[in-house]
Formats: sequence, C-alpha cells, structure tokens
Amino acid sequence: MLESAAALVEEHAALEAQLADPAVLADLDLVRRVNKRYAALGPTVAAYHAWHAAQDDLAAARELATEDASFAEEVPALQEQLVAAEDRLRRLLVPRDPDDDRDVILEVKAGEGGEESALFAGDLLRMYLRYAERRGWRTEVIDATESDLGGYKDVQVAVKAKGTPEPGDAPWARLKYEGGVHRVQRVPVTESQGRIHTSAAGVWVMPEAEEVEVALDPNDLKIDVYRSSGPGGQSVNTTDSAVRITHLPTGLVVSCQNEKSQLQNKESAMRVLRARLHQMAMDEAAAASAEARKSQVRTVDRSERIRTYNFPENRISDHRTGFKAYNLDTVLDGELDPVVQSAVDADEAARLAAVADR
Repeated sequence: MLESAAALVEEHAALEAQLADPAVLADLDLVRRVNKRYAALGPTVAAYHAWHAAQDDLAAARELATEDASFAEEVPALQEQLVAAEDRLRRLLVPRDPDDDRDVILEVKAGEGGEESALFAGDLLRMYLRYAERRGWRTEVIDATESDLGGYKDVQVAVKAKGTPEPGDAPWARLKYEGGVHRVQRVPVTESQGRIHTSAAGVWVMPEAEEVEVALDPNDLKIDVYRSSGPGGQSVNTTDSAVRITHLPTGLVVSCQNEKSQLQNKESAMRVLRARLHQMAMDEAAAASAEARKSQVRTVDRSERIRTYNFPENRISDHRTGFKAYNLDTVLDGELDPVVQSAVDADEAARLAAVADR
C-alpha cells in the first residue's frame, strides 16, 4: 500500500510541469483544476519523501552500528520515527471522499417543539456562522423563514472557502458530519414553570454542485412564483418575487423568497436544487458500490438524534463518536472543531479498518 504512493509522486511531478506550461496557463479553468489536484497531493508526496528518508536514516544507523556502537543508541528513536512516518503516509493513502474539497449548502430546519425548536434552529445557525467565521470561510444566507419569536422554521446558508483550502479543511470535509437531528434540553423562554423541555432541529448538509456538473432540463422543471411572507404570515412583499421549483422526475421541491427579485430567488433555488440532486446521485452511487457513507438523518425525529445540547449541565454529547464536553456555551459560540474532529477521527479509523480488511 505504501509503495503505491510512488504513482502519486509521479502524478504530482507531472502536474507541476503542467503548471509551467504556457498552454495550460492560458486556460483558467484548467489551471484551477490542476492547482486543486496539485495541492491535494502535496501532503501525500511530502509524507512519502519523509517515509523514505526515515528508512534511509534507520538503515544507515544500523550499518554504522556494526562499526561504532554509539550509532546503535540512535536505532530505537529512528525506528519510532519510521513507524510514525509509515502511519502518516498510510492515513493519507486511505481513499478519501471525492467531495472533500467542495463548498456546501447547509440547511437547518425546526422540528418538534414549536417555537422552542425554531429558536434552537436559530442557535444552530449562529453556531455554524461563527464556526465559519473562525475558519475564515464566507457565508451567504440563501433563504430563511423566521418564526414569530425570532427563531427559524427553515434556513439555508451557503458556506464557501476562501482560496484553495488544505486537504481536509474545506467546508464539506468538516461540515458533512453535522447532518442529522440535533436535540436540545433546556428551559424554553415560553415556559413559565421552569421545567426543562426537549425539542429538536434537523441539519442537512450538501456539497455544492457547479452548474456544469448537474444538467437541468427546463422541461423537467415546474416553476411557480408567489408573494414572500414574513413571520406570522404577514406580507412583506407586494410583488410575486418568491420562487418555488419542482423537479418533476424526482419530485424534489425547492423554494426561495429571501431575495428582493424573482430572478435572484430563482438562481438561489436552482443552486439548492443542483446540490440536492448531486447529493442524491452520490447516495445512489455509494449504495451501488456497497461502500455507502452513513446517511444523514433527513427526518426531525427526537429518537434519531446525533447530538444532544444540554443547557442546564452546559454539556454537549455526540452519540456517534462518544464525544462529551462541558463547554456548550463556547461550542455554540463557534468553537466546534473538537466536536467535528471526533467525527473526522472516527471516520478515518473506519476507513483504515476497511482498507486493512481487504
């Protein structure tokens, strides 16, 4: 497995040559694709060279130890370095999610719990916006339906990386584990008796697809326009600017009313529809190859939770990875990385185990 990295080293060198080719540099789209692949291979190539260097150092120390006993003292430390180099290279060679370098469209939807669930959905949205800010990502609210008390019944936000992120640092690579049902336990603002209630909100994360990747036949789309509405159904727009798109072959329905113009809402709805169709295609392909990633929970059922946010104990618990911490306040303020990393580590361990079993 480790020697198979040699092919990636050769590919990396070929890509470097391409980036010096004037013909390639004249094609901006090609430059972008080559740069992305070149950057993605960089850590693996560096780990491969480090592994070979560790092998050479250990071999040299053992050879010299036959003539000078002092070199034998270096062998144990060099062996540890070789093991560490092998482990890093092996991890980088594990097949990765091909969408890991993509931006995402993230949707938060209130579930059971009425206004309290909508308020919690608002808390989750703020958590993701602050997390994106901490990581230097850009965010854009595509569409939102607010509740009477200032929460969200449904909100969709695009999260985009700036520049070319390092492997594993793009929005999809980090946020894909957030898909599922999030449960909250706290005293709602609407509770007069001080009793702790449990409610839930659902999160759906989709890698954003480019227009050229998902072809949409206009004949497959039913487009309706209507007037936007605000909290409580109160009209906030006197023109038919809101757009609802139905994809007839699949039955998917997407609506957007956040923008002021019908054209802008249509473009936003098309972005969401492309992302959902791309996600659907990924799910089908994964199922067909019998290596499906764990599907995100699409229903907002409290029994299908992935995480619990307990306000009285200031505790956050991830039920998939066993992660638990008592800093819920800082997590909701955007310090989400330790929670996400527990999912990244669990996923990586499962991938390593799958490769070892082959």
